[in-house]
This record gives sequence, C-alpha cells and structure tokens, in this order.
Amino acid sequence: MTPAPGPRAVTDDQGTPLVLGAVTRVVSLVPSLTEALAVTAPGLLVGATDWCTHPAGLDVVRVRGTKNPEVERIAALRPDLVVANEEENRAADLEALRRAGLAVWVTEVRTLDQAFRSLERLLTRACGLPRPSWLDEARQAWDALPTPDSARRAVVPIWRRPWMVLGRDTFAGDVLRRLGVAQLYADHPERYPAVPLDELRGCGAELVVLPDEPYRFTTTDGPEAFPGIPAALVSGRHLTWYGPSLREAPALLSRQLDAAR
Repeated sequence: MTPAPGPRAVTDDQGTPLVLGAVTRVVSLVPSLTEALAVTAPGLLVGATDWCTHPAGLDVVRVRGTKNPEVERIAALRPDLVVANEEENRAADLEALRRAGLAVWVTEVRTLDQAFRSLERLLTRACGLPRPSWLDEARQAWDALPTPDSARRAVVPIWRRPWMVLGRDTFAGDVLRRLGVAQLYADHPERYPAVPLDELRGCGAELVVLPDEPYRFTTTDGPEAFPGIPAALVSGRHLTWYGPSLREAPALLSRQLDAAR
C-alpha cells in the first residue's frame, strides 16, 4: 500500500504559500480549470460553478457563480483544495474561503505561455497528478502554428450596452496575436475598456472579432453594428478558456477568422 503523501509546501501563481497533503477533493470556481481537472482526473472534482459547462454531463455539486460562490456550501464539501483565478473570482470571496479554513490556489493567466505553465503547476504540483497528455498535445498544436505573414487590425468586443472590448494584457489578446490579429486597443490603460460605438467604427479596424461569450454575439446580434467591416464570429470558449480546449483552438479559431476575409 502506498502511504499518503505528507504535508507539502507549495505556492500558487501569485506566490501565496499553501501547505497541502493528498488532494482528493477539489472545488473549482473557474470553468476552464473545471474542464482541465475533470478531463485529467475524473472523480477529483466534488464541486463547480453553475457556469462550468464542460465536460458535458459533469455531475458535481454546484456552488453558484464565479462572482458569487456559496462559501458555506463549498466548506461543507470538505475540499482539500479550492481552485480560483485572480480575474474571474473576487478577492473578497477568496478571503472568505480562506477564513473558512480552506486552501485556495489562485491562477494568474495573461498569455498562452503563462497558461501552459499555470496548468502544469496546478495539475502536477498542487494536485499531485501526472502531467496529462492533452497538455502536450495542446502545446504541440500551438507550436505547429505558422507565423502569420501579416496582422489584421481588429477590435474585439466582449460586451454591448455598453460596448466593451479587449484591451491590454489579456489571455484572449495573446491568443489572437498568435493568429495574426492585432488588437487596436492592446495598449489601452484598461484591460477591458468601455468604448463608444462611434469610436470603434472609426478606429481603422479591418476586422471585428465577435466571440459568443461572455456576451453571446451572433450573426444577427453584433455584425450589424459595424457596417462595412468584416466580422468573425468565434468560439468564446476556445478564445478565452485555458484547458483541454487549447488542443482544438488554433485550427478552429483560424478557420473562424479566415471566414471573415
């Protein structure tokens, strides 16, 4: 019989120290990390948010949303680890979980390379799992992507009423950069600035990229606001999630962007 691992000192992506033993029960507050954990170690997850839609048929306790998790319900699940993200989850909720005596691992992901490093650290160091094959497959898929000959100037709305776009220092922005899309608001002081529609229309964009999350842009809701500018409707999951979907993301997003030419 293999003895249970003793306490391990580890640090999360933000440098916060944690002491973990065997991790056999995890609650995830991040949809992409929920998918990564469920695909890598079925049965490890005991709780996830209402927004955790992948993999299909995931049967765990739901703990409400990323911005309003139910702390008491999470604590009642007795997780060895709660997985969160510095952007998707509120600091006040994470502190409430820590006050309840729970170990909270916070990821920080602003680039594709950072995503690969973060996923490996979470799965192998925090959870004590073998490095999953899908992580290598995802890295290979992105490494095989040819360097774009040129970049199309684009705006990338993520919301309307008010219109908000990708700004500086975002994971989705780095993904698009690798696919030959140059964000016109990549140097904006804010990460997700609100920009008047007239300004977006007149900023010189050659392309508007419309994901289906967080706002669900469709063929009839979004492109009509940008007359004369080609619109690419793309998968928000493949643009913004970091997990097993990274394997398909380069090919799928490339096709969706090319369809707007």
